[in-house]
Amino acid sequence: MEPGEFERMLSVNVKGVWLCCVAVFPYMKERQKGKIINLASEVFFTGSHGLAHYVASKGGVVALTRALAAELGPYNICVNALAPGFTATEAAAGLADLSKYDTSLTPLGRIGTPEDLLGALIFLASSESDFVTGQVVLVDGGRVKH
Repeated sequence: MEPGEFERMLSVNVKGVWLCCVAVFPYMKERQKGKIINLASEVFFTGSHGLAHYVASKGGVVALTRALAAELGPYNICVNALAPGFTATEAAAGLADLSKYDTSLTPLGRIGTPEDLLGALIFLASSESDFVTGQVVLVDGGRVKH
């Protein structure tokens, strides 16, 4: 991997998330309320061959999420991250043949869909999660086991 590719991945996945958080902070601070939901990945927990730059960038998102939760909490702003497992999207189909994915990797025995993420997203965006901050919610069909 070229150093430029590593830098680009960090710029998009870490700096991009940070810039979005910085952009919304003044509005949330003024309201004294807000929800920020960052996008991490289950590969932060599992690692993945040949994707060190991606895994490191998603680790940066997790660290940034936790740090911002501490910093923005006094303004009643909750900062969390959603960590999807392998999900059948157009982008994923461009990277791999989805029919060859080993569905035995998840106890639920299938690839995730974008719709599988909705429940966690709705929860994190709702008042039901007003006392949840600094957390990473895995939506991976049970692949990551703690």
